[in-house]
Amino acid sequence: MSSASPEMPSMIATESAAKPSGAAGDLTAIVHAMGERARAAALALAAMPTDQKNRVLEAMADGLLADEQAILGANARDLEAAAARGLSAAMTDRLRLDPERLRAMADGLRHIATLPDPVGVELHRWRPPNGLDIAKVRVPIGVIGIIYESRPNVTADAAALCFKSGNATILRGGSEAIHSNRAIATSLAAGGAGAGLPPDAIQLIPFTDRESVKVMAQMDQWLDLIIPRGGRGLIETVVSLARMPVIKHYDGICHLYVDRQADLEMALRLTVDGKTQKPGVCNALETLLVHRDIAADFLPQAAAVLRDRGVELRGDEAARVLVPDLTAATEEDWSTEYLDLILAVRVVDSLEDAMAHINRHGSRHSDVIVTGDAEAAGRFFLQVDSAAVLWNASSRFNDGGEFGFGAEIGISTDKIHARGPMGLPELTSYKYLVRGAGQTKADNSSL
Repeated sequence: MSSASPEMPSMIATESAAKPSGAAGDLTAIVHAMGERARAAALALAAMPTDQKNRVLEAMADGLLADEQAILGANARDLEAAAARGLSAAMTDRLRLDPERLRAMADGLRHIATLPDPVGVELHRWRPPNGLDIAKVRVPIGVIGIIYESRPNVTADAAALCFKSGNATILRGGSEAIHSNRAIATSLAAGGAGAGLPPDAIQLIPFTDRESVKVMAQMDQWLDLIIPRGGRGLIETVVSLARMPVIKHYDGICHLYVDRQADLEMALRLTVDGKTQKPGVCNALETLLVHRDIAADFLPQAAAVLRDRGVELRGDEAARVLVPDLTAATEEDWSTEYLDLILAVRVVDSLEDAMAHINRHGSRHSDVIVTGDAEAAGRFFLQVDSAAVLWNASSRFNDGGEFGFGAEIGISTDKIHARGPMGLPELTSYKYLVRGAGQTKADNSSL
């Protein structure tokens, strides 16, 4: 990587770069300079051969492992600060690194090196009557800004995915992981530089002043796309400020509907897995919908099993008739992403009622139907407007790794450009390559 000048930090962030000194104009100048350098780096990345990208990724993985003690030491400082700030156990766990998690981070980089490079893939090729040879080909998006919270592994994951897909990246992590993010960025830069990582291809904003989010979101002359990863507050802030396209990962308010033709044993397994296997993730279940015809057979058993696993159940009036000691659900419960061992439960009269509830209260993320009725499942597939709709399978499968994409940048709840798990192809755009033999519009014939 290029060394940092006195005015402009490189990706290798230093302790003194935690916050820019001076007025907000200094911050704006620093971030814009990073954007300008990223734009230049993106042009170099677009032409980088796949084998060289893979060598860089392997070297970056080696760099992480070589700097294990420095990274874990930095993470310990973040954990100490998290305890002082009273962060929740779930937030602290997302922040925590250990040797095993660091190895998993390095393994993730090596896995990305094995994935097919989407850049240059020909999507379609044809020859119209005018004789032109037209090809639609995948190309990098250009410069991508990633704004994220809590999880320091995102620094490595996002950098690697954007790099493999030919994009320059500007990363802005949260204050709770600043020491970890700096240490990871330093290792990635040092490891990748020897294998040909272009200067400024991956840059980390080394300070956490909130003004930097606004500056990033408004510098559309340098950023082609911005991806916020974090809570709804962060995402809504970025959306309100952004002058470039934003790919959003809003709440994971995921449902499982037990149809009247469901295998109830299967429905119970899928409910327990979706809610309890890892409750703090976006594809965990938040609401259980049960058809009235089978509710008396299913709900008491499901409630007993879920409670044995520590789940708090909040039910509507019909559910509380069948399981009287359920907590009464409020209207807010139907639109809440708990990210915890809490599950809202509602009895519905029909498939149509279940779909209407999901489309009204859901977040277009992951929704499940359990049924033996193929026609009902087909209607659910067509009429539930979510990124992933599953039939007789756990909501936890809406994941880039489970889909075979390898690592993912996130799960988009948008409907344009990228939807669902975003792997390498979703980090590209396309352009048309047109080959001619002297054709003109006026003559429309080969010369």
